[in-house]
Amino acid sequence: MRSPLLLLLLNAFYFIAGAQVDSLVQPTDPDQQVIEDFLQNTESEGTFDFNTIFEELEFYRENPINLNTITEGQLQDLNLLSDIQILEILKYRQTAGDFISIYELQAVPSLDLQTVRRLLPFVRVSGDLDDYQTPIGQMMREGRNELYLRWFRILEDQRGYTPLGQDETGSRYLGDPNQFYMRYKHAYSNRLSYGFTAEKDRGEEFFKGSNPYGFDFYSAHVFLRDYSKRVKAIALGDYAVSFGQGLVLYSGFGYGKSSLVMNIKRTSRTLRPYTSVNESNFQRGAAVTLAFGDHIEVTALGSHRRRSANLLESDTTDLEDQVRQASSLDLDGLHRTPNEIADEGAIAQTTIGGQVKWHNRYGHIAANALYEELDADLTQFRPTPNNQFDFTGNNLYNISLDYSFIVQNFNFFGETARSANGAIATVNGLLMGLDRNVDLALLVRHYPRHYQALNANAFGETFGAQNETGVYLGMEVRPHKNWRLSAYFDTWRHPWLRFTVDAPSTGYEYRGRLTYYLKRNLEVYVEIREEHKAQNISKIEGKNDFTLDRHIFQARLHVAKKVTKELELRSRIDVGYTDNEINNRQNGFAIYQDVLYRPTAFPFSFTTRYALFDTDGFQSRFYSFENNLLYTFSIPAYYNRGSRFYFNLRYRGIRNLTIEGRIAQTFWKNQDTFGSGNEQIDGQTRTSVGAQIKYKF
Repeated sequence: MRSPLLLLLLNAFYFIAGAQVDSLVQPTDPDQQVIEDFLQNTESEGTFDFNTIFEELEFYRENPINLNTITEGQLQDLNLLSDIQILEILKYRQTAGDFISIYELQAVPSLDLQTVRRLLPFVRVSGDLDDYQTPIGQMMREGRNELYLRWFRILEDQRGYTPLGQDETGSRYLGDPNQFYMRYKHAYSNRLSYGFTAEKDRGEEFFKGSNPYGFDFYSAHVFLRDYSKRVKAIALGDYAVSFGQGLVLYSGFGYGKSSLVMNIKRTSRTLRPYTSVNESNFQRGAAVTLAFGDHIEVTALGSHRRRSANLLESDTTDLEDQVRQASSLDLDGLHRTPNEIADEGAIAQTTIGGQVKWHNRYGHIAANALYEELDADLTQFRPTPNNQFDFTGNNLYNISLDYSFIVQNFNFFGETARSANGAIATVNGLLMGLDRNVDLALLVRHYPRHYQALNANAFGETFGAQNETGVYLGMEVRPHKNWRLSAYFDTWRHPWLRFTVDAPSTGYEYRGRLTYYLKRNLEVYVEIREEHKAQNISKIEGKNDFTLDRHIFQARLHVAKKVTKELELRSRIDVGYTDNEINNRQNGFAIYQDVLYRPTAFPFSFTTRYALFDTDGFQSRFYSFENNLLYTFSIPAYYNRGSRFYFNLRYRGIRNLTIEGRIAQTFWKNQDTFGSGNEQIDGQTRTSVGAQIKYKF
């Protein structure tokens, strides 16, 4: 039983310490932190569209969820909580009864003050009843419409663009340097969604040539969720599918190793609407999830779409013996040159699959199956020792069994899968709430070198759930309301060769972060990260490479201070080095200052950064996450010696209309060219500009 006096004191405390929290909370900060870690681990720079991650969050901010009816899936949609924290909320409600106040969240184990403040804008307490039978016509009339228009361009001339728009060599871009994006979406609550997305990448033609109908990529979807107790989800057009822990198919955002050390479990819903611009990681067709009773759900899906691929010419003149062959499936979605355009939509891919899931309040167990068929044979154009176990042929099937169960304060989860060649891959984990202030995470994975899946996205050091065995151990300790210590250690072994590693290899990585935060005004953290893993190192003489251990060490100090309700300052310094047994050590540092100004009574707001960096070369580079236009993020690589500046301006002076602009420039000292191939740019600066309009109606 809860004491009324306790609830009164909790409300009074939050009234004093958390007043105006709605206007001050930055709800996307945890997601942005995970994205920064994710992109840094990919070790590639670029611009990324994460609309699909933040759509649910924006909806719940405008339509807070009732804590007394909230489900595990809705809590997972927020991307603000670890699985242990989700477990504790549901367990608290089950034990103590319905919440009386949102501020009662402070009494939930594993929820510290910072996490509660982050969660408050998205939850409420009420006695609402489920409304399953809202007519579809009413959903269409009363829903919310959003229209996005975005433009982006790099100002410096690039060698890949030809003024005439024609080039017989197949190496020049036929389109202009502009990038265009358009998206329309209608949504009623989080239950009905339909709309379309269109994009033209830089260098692709627009309303001419290979794209006479405008954009290079079009995507459309219709998605209905929780229409009735029987019909849980219906997807038409383009949609995303996620099974288990990602050994067979996972189209959601896959958490990996990050400063949020407890977020290692794949938790995406089985079916989701697809609104992103990734041109490979989705299904096109129809899917449905039906409930049979209170404990069984069945999902069935079918998809057929064209895929870009590198077709190989047949070496026989006999028409009966000719077989269409492709060396690889293209994943970048770029169709700028004659050669890339020739690969566009070269083969067809058909996907059929399903899931049968049994669930109750303690967890679930599910059986998954997927069959993929191509109308051309995948083959190795240049067979090498490291790729001899990759998939070849034109059809592939995978089956798996995944589970997640809660026993007291322990969450057991995992998946075991089999590919068509008989290889068995498995990943299993345990999340433990040992104490109100101590959480542990353990994950063990074994992916054989010959396991094959076209769309695997499981936890691991490498992508594809292949050729890796490893153990991950994470810990989060909250010794005081203002302090948090998070750390992980991951060790792995690759029993076979990999790209750029010409021998079996091992590696390990650890990371630790100590964070201090004071109410809503100050956050300071110190972080160290060290990694050892094998890499080919070229010898001065001879044709063979050395396979040696590459050692990376980086340390970071980050300070975020909210000076006033409207002004926030963020400062960071990164230092580190990279070395191996042959080359000299490469040292470096990067430092930046961010200014975020978000006035409540003025229509303009802005964020800006000035950064300085000095490293001994590309191997000692630092990746730094940047805010870009709304729901778009950049992560440039800081290396050599130079500086970087960006300025984002946002205008919200007209109701339901948001207008944004951005300019960013990188300057390299004593460097006349950067990039490679068609992307190589002459000069010491690289300047990009962009603009976006968002209109709600």
